[in-house]
Amino acid sequence: MRGIRAQSGRLRVLPDFLVIGGEKCGTTSLYQALASHPDVHPARRKEPHYFDYHFARGEVWYRAWFPFVWVRALRRRRRGRFLTGEASPDYIFHPHAARRARALLPEARLIAILRDPVERAFSHHQQQVRKGREPLSFEEAIAREPERVDAPLAGMERDERLAVESVTRFSYLARGRYAEQLERWLAHYPRERLLVLFSEELSKEPAETWRRAFAFLGLDADGVAIESAPYRNVGGYEATIEPSLRRRLDEFFAPHDARLRALLGRPLPWRA
Repeated sequence: MRGIRAQSGRLRVLPDFLVIGGEKCGTTSLYQALASHPDVHPARRKEPHYFDYHFARGEVWYRAWFPFVWVRALRRRRRGRFLTGEASPDYIFHPHAARRARALLPEARLIAILRDPVERAFSHHQQQVRKGREPLSFEEAIAREPERVDAPLAGMERDERLAVESVTRFSYLARGRYAEQLERWLAHYPRERLLVLFSEELSKEPAETWRRAFAFLGLDADGVAIESAPYRNVGGYEATIEPSLRRRLDEFFAPHDARLRALLGRPLPWRA
């Protein structure tokens, strides 16, 4: 973003809420539902990726994605309520996003949406294959994840100037360790500012899931046509997970899922 629009960021508001992820878990569907509410003004781009990959561009650049301050004032006079927000699904996973967000948006509300980590990992892999980025089979990619992801991710944690492409592309298992990611956000935000939803709930009971999200943001869902809201960005693929590999991955994620269940205090739909 360049020129006049970027400079106009000084006249624009900051977001009231962030959909922080996770990737391939339904963030697009969730954000589209939130943006459909008459009291929500969406960002010009769903995924600015400011707190992860574009942080060096600065606050004025980030503000330029959101409405002008006088738009907020006018909408609040007319309707009494105005919210804006964005959804960058890598935020939950990025090692520095939570701290950066807390410094700029201490009052923001956060929404995370999670999915069976095995299905999420497989969907992520298939996406990378479709984009021509992944030459390895799912099983081979998982076997090589430590060398492709673990060491570079540790480097990113030590030096926030680093942005390693392989971490973004090939973190199939690492992104499914949800509890450690949420704990990082909860180290910076109080628990009451975080809502955690499940992709499985969104698929089976979309209207109820939308209502929970609206209520969390203080929005009235009455009269909002949410029952027929589509489930977006569903990538179809013909490949399937081998049963033996599925069992191995279920075992791998078992302790991470147990940690997540304890953190949230409720059952996980993929472990029911």
